[in-house]
Amino acid sequence: MPEFSFDALRRYPDIEADNLFAVDASDRLILDEAASALAQAGTGEVVVIGDHYGALALGAIALHGATDVRVHQDPLSGELALAHNATAAGLEGLHSQHPLDESLLAGAKVVLMQLPRSLAALDEIAAAIARWADSEVTVIGGGRLKHMSIAMNEVYGRHFSDVRASLGRQKSRVITSRLPIASENLYPLREFHEELGLWVCAHGSAFAGTRLDIGTRYLLGFLREMKADAATAVDLGCGTGILACALALSRPELAVLATDESAAAVASTIATAEANNLAITVLRDDALSTQPDGCADLVLLNPPFHVGSAVHPGVALKLFEEAARVLKPGGELWTVFNSHLSYRAALTRAVGATRQVGRNEKFTVTVSTR
Repeated sequence: MPEFSFDALRRYPDIEADNLFAVDASDRLILDEAASALAQAGTGEVVVIGDHYGALALGAIALHGATDVRVHQDPLSGELALAHNATAAGLEGLHSQHPLDESLLAGAKVVLMQLPRSLAALDEIAAAIARWADSEVTVIGGGRLKHMSIAMNEVYGRHFSDVRASLGRQKSRVITSRLPIASENLYPLREFHEELGLWVCAHGSAFAGTRLDIGTRYLLGFLREMKADAATAVDLGCGTGILACALALSRPELAVLATDESAAAVASTIATAEANNLAITVLRDDALSTQPDGCADLVLLNPPFHVGSAVHPGVALKLFEEAARVLKPGGELWTVFNSHLSYRAALTRAVGATRQVGRNEKFTVTVSTR
């Protein structure tokens, strides 16, 4: 086994910057707390969920001898970073990626996980572990103290009889859970929105759940003004698919593509489209990396303004550039963003002439023409 160093891990192809890191103290604490359980685990009995960039999976393999490790990462950028780091460390081919289902968890004796911030995400993950993992499974979930709450123990308590929190170390903590309690699968959740005339479906990790977030609501008010002669449209960063489905409902002649790097978002959008009998194409993608240049007349975007817990424009700027690449000449990018963000100049540079079409107390809507 080659020598392994956490310091060598990178976030690539995710955004990289001096204040963004591939590893933190919670990764090391999770692996330390799991050492005895990992020592007893057999081939294929270790599962890793929510690994940011590969520290948990590769640490379990290189430092604790885990073999045939199964992994679930919601963001595609995490999957790609883990693959890159595995190759760089000489550890390629020793893990496999899975959706959050029985293929990931059947027979699992040890589950390592970075705790999601969303309690709904934790609820869905914990329920899945309890439903499919071995009855003697040990779950070691950790995170940074600033992102943890006592409510996480309560969520775990719905699905495990034995839930214990560790002492803190370097501003991190783990929660160890055993004795699973199987329950029915409640996800994706469903909610009907009268104002949209749509069912909205959401898996636990999907942004905003079944709610209509206020930025999306504001952008929806401009649907009738968007490029009238468009034949192809993209909902870039689709979340639960509200924009894509509202567009398909109001303009059935459009061929609508919804993309997101989040596995939960893609599954949620598929469920939302099916619940409303709408025919749209849904794709998990790193921005629009699989789409050809000049393939879209219209792109809708409600971009994030943070990377993980750090406020950083990197993701939004990447999405602007990808939207520009796939737009046909004369195509339009409609963007909604928090008004305090200086995105208009960046949109003009990346896409083309950009004008403000709406502004309220919190959000700005612009249209950029390629």
